[in-house]
Amino acid sequence: MSALSLYEGSLEVEKIVCDWHREFKDQNFGAFVTFVGIVRDEDGIEGLSFDIYEPILNSWFDAWQKNAKEQNAIIRMAHSKGDTPLHTSSFIAAVLSPKRKVALALINDFVEDFKAKAPIWKYD
Repeated sequence: MSALSLYEGSLEVEKIVCDWHREFKDQNFGAFVTFVGIVRDEDGIEGLSFDIYEPILNSWFDAWQKNAKEQNAIIRMAHSKGDTPLHTSSFIAAVLSPKRKVALALINDFVEDFKAKAPIWKYD
């Protein structure tokens, strides 16, 4: 499974997270921390639509993979392309590391940087 996966429409959260867990459960990581973004019902929207510029996203994600590797950690990410209805997921991130403090800090920093810098645009 790829470290960065893009999907048309809503993400199958349970399947994706289970696949990641299955992939890494025997590799002696002490922490597997996930973040799941869910499209909220606000301002009368029906959902969100996402456009992604993949070359820059890949470069941005590769830099995060390098950062994680330097801390003996791994990052996984899945994101929606196109339309994502209310109450479904558009973004999943996970950090695996031997130590929980590393995973907790990395997931926070990764998600914040994602929101600020990833070349993904959302529309109501």
